[in-house]
Amino acid sequence: MAKNFEPEQDSHNTIGNGTTIKGDIISNGDIRIDGQLQGNLQIKGKLVVGNSGKIIGEVDCKNSEISGTIEGKLVVNELLNLKSSAKIMGDIITSKLSIEPGASFTGTCNMGGNKHVPKAPVENIDAKQEK
Repeated sequence: MAKNFEPEQDSHNTIGNGTTIKGDIISNGDIRIDGQLQGNLQIKGKLVVGNSGKIIGEVDCKNSEISGTIEGKLVVNELLNLKSSAKIMGDIITSKLSIEPGASFTGTCNMGGNKHVPKAPVENIDAKQEK
């Protein structure tokens, strides 16, 4: 009788310094990036981006510790920890945020677990002028 294969949730993946991956990554485990990823990343575990690590694309994970660079939307379901060397260029959505002095990000930050960045309401200028 064959067993149903279920991916391990305790798996640890590493993209080493000097390695570039182009494409999307989906994983049930943790991942550490010291190289470069050009694509989207969706993991159920913890993401660690080392000092030399860089992600160009959207990220969705459970927890994250960032020392490198991310260019794109970052969704962290629990705790996002930005180290002093972190550089984020994109929107951040997280439940909890920890930022060390020296870290930088350009974009919006939404804390509260909503995975969609709210859009500002658009007022109808014509309706105001008619009143």
